[in-house]
Amino acid sequence: QVQLVESGGGLVQAGGSLRLSCAASRRTTSSDAMGWFRQAPGKEREFVAAITWSGGITYYADSVKGRFTISRDNAKNMVYLQMNSLKPEDTAVYYCSAAHTVVVITRLVNYWGKGTQVTVSS
Repeated sequence: QVQLVESGGGLVQAGGSLRLSCAASRRTTSSDAMGWFRQAPGKEREFVAAITWSGGITYYADSVKGRFTISRDNAKNMVYLQMNSLKPEDTAVYYCSAAHTVVVITRLVNYWGKGTQVTVSS
């Protein structure tokens, strides 16, 4: 079992920045790829970004490319999501995820955090 704990959410004005953090209790073969998903009110949970512990390969949704950066600290079992140039449409609960490999479909995620709220005001 892997526990994921997010932090760093909050309220920010459009154009601002936030950095989300995800602490993983341990790394396993079933959690080699860490990611972030988000869910806005009334919408389905969607993929945002992912990174592998092993190779540090990154993947992004088109909607966040060039604005968000995912990174990891293997020594601390931490994953980060730096979010710049935030837009009101980025408002959502952001969830940390872990899976065997990079996945963009929620049903393939093995572990979820409880989420952290990000609100971007216009």
